[in-house]
Amino acid sequence: MNGPAPKKQGILKTIGVIPARFGSTRFPGKPLAMIDGKPMVQHVWEKASQCEELDEVLIACDQQEIFKTAQNFKAKVVMTNPNHVSGSDRIAEAVNNLDVDIVVNIQGDEPFIDPRTIDALTVLLKKDTKALMGTVIKEITDDAEFLNPNVVKCVVDEQGNALYFSRSPIPHHRNKNASLFPKNYKHLGLYAYRKEFLMEFKNWPKGALESAEELEQLRALEHGVKIKTTITTYESMAVDTPQDLERANAWFAKLK
Repeated sequence: MNGPAPKKQGILKTIGVIPARFGSTRFPGKPLAMIDGKPMVQHVWEKASQCEELDEVLIACDQQEIFKTAQNFKAKVVMTNPNHVSGSDRIAEAVNNLDVDIVVNIQGDEPFIDPRTIDALTVLLKKDTKALMGTVIKEITDDAEFLNPNVVKCVVDEQGNALYFSRSPIPHHRNKNASLFPKNYKHLGLYAYRKEFLMEFKNWPKGALESAEELEQLRALEHGVKIKTTITTYESMAVDTPQDLERANAWFAKLK
């Protein structure tokens, strides 16, 4: 694969950026971890390259080995400051001098991400030209997921805007009448931003809610910015630890 096919000229130019950080606390060298004979970052890039709504896909890395690996599989890649504390900071540096309107943050540890989910998120901002930021949620149908603090939950309003994100099970079901329960959603780590908003967002100080939950998207909510959501039915698997890598390889084997 040589990246996404050329798109027709349009009003909005959209870029997907994959932040690839070598120094993960729980899994150093994670972008280069091998899944079915390929480094994980290559799996993510190949998925993103199938998207119909992205004009370009870019890998933003912080280490020479990742840079060379990406070049070997013909990806467009840029080196960024290794001291960035978040993916959005790394992405902001990568697109700072690029003429783009919409920037999609595609997590580098999601080797099974479905291109249709990325496209749906991109369309969300293309259709709503007033939206500054968007993300993806999926219905939770498993009680264990709802209670798991490693699964980020999201509650939304009737217009599909996020009201809050939390590692705690929200909303709390005080009323025991199951017929009155709202749907529970988990948050998937995909974001789309207007470039101008991203450049502002990266400079905002970390707020109390973000500090408490360690969820970067809460910074936007704390500043009164609405985050539009799109619901997906496609499942994915984040690889955060070596144990997750084992599960990913087993899952990949089942897909063959």
